Amino acid sequence: MDPKKVAKQTLDFYKSTFDNAFNALMLLQEQAQRMMDMSLEQASGMPEEGKKAILEWNKTYRKSSEEFKKAVDESFGRIEEFFAEPVKTKK
Repeated sequence: MDPKKVAKQTLDFYKSTFDNAFNALMLLQEQAQRMMDMSLEQASGMPEEGKKAILEWNKTYRKSSEEFKKAVDESFGRIEEFFAEPVKTKK
């Protein structure tokens, strides 16, 4: 079997595994955020500044996660280009 083909299949497996794990973590984060939102709504004794800080933290986490995913996807793209079949030109 062609080593490049094996490497490409391995890379596809890693990318799929990463995507699935990342999506699962994002679902977990969304659920935790919903629970936190409900808790904040019911926390009458918590100052508004504290609630705003927590909401800002959630927003920052979401943005950072999206940037991380984008960076990983770009890296996978570069590696896929390396293992891509060369384009054959007609002479």
